[in-house]
Amino acid sequence: MNQNTGKTVLILGANSDVAKQCIKQYIEKGFSVIAASRNTQSLNDFINSNNLDRSKITVLYFDAADFDSHQKFYEGLSVKPHIAVYSAGFLVDNQQALRDFKGTKQMMEVNYMGGVSILNIIAMDESNKNLERIIGLSSLSGVRGRKSNFVYGSTKAAFTQYLAGLRQELASRKIIVNALVIGYIRTKINAGLELNESLIMEPDYVAKFIVNAGNSFTIVPNFKWKIIYHILRLLPESLAAKLP
Repeated sequence: MNQNTGKTVLILGANSDVAKQCIKQYIEKGFSVIAASRNTQSLNDFINSNNLDRSKITVLYFDAADFDSHQKFYEGLSVKPHIAVYSAGFLVDNQQALRDFKGTKQMMEVNYMGGVSILNIIAMDESNKNLERIIGLSSLSGVRGRKSNFVYGSTKAAFTQYLAGLRQELASRKIIVNALVIGYIRTKINAGLELNESLIMEPDYVAKFIVNAGNSFTIVPNFKWKIIYHILRLLPESLAAKLP
């Protein structure tokens, strides 16, 4: 039986496959959810198809790259969140990003700049006594620069460092900041990529680590990815340069 926590979670970029599973799991834990995305129709379809409790979910329009709208978006929330999750993401192929700055810019805006913009607003609202946690979704791609995806990886590396500093900034207010450092997930953003099947995680599996986040800053779902994470961090540059 679900227990009503009386708490609200704001999920930004809620149309991602992982974020949708977070909606389900937060509802199951008794939270109310504000699901914010550019694609509100997809969110509503997901809610309907999964017979989720409409009384516990508010769907709002949010554009991560429309920085000028973020303050108004936040001020318009009927309830200020206890937990904020930033899961917006965008990916283009590295070779495309190297040759066309449009894709690079969009990755910067969605993966990093949008997160900094809206999370700064949320974090600096000291009138919101509800706020207890901020969670950002980052990536193993941001741990070390690799030839195959360093442009995308650089946006995730920047976001992780931002979250690390934000954690220190908010520590005196006892607000926890977590960075989910995630490997391959079976999602639409990775559709068509040639990935190692044994390393692919399902969205609902990753969502459990978000919904049940503890006090640690870096959270790496799956023991295989934890091993890879530590190897990447410690690998000498001469060996890292040989990675694809």
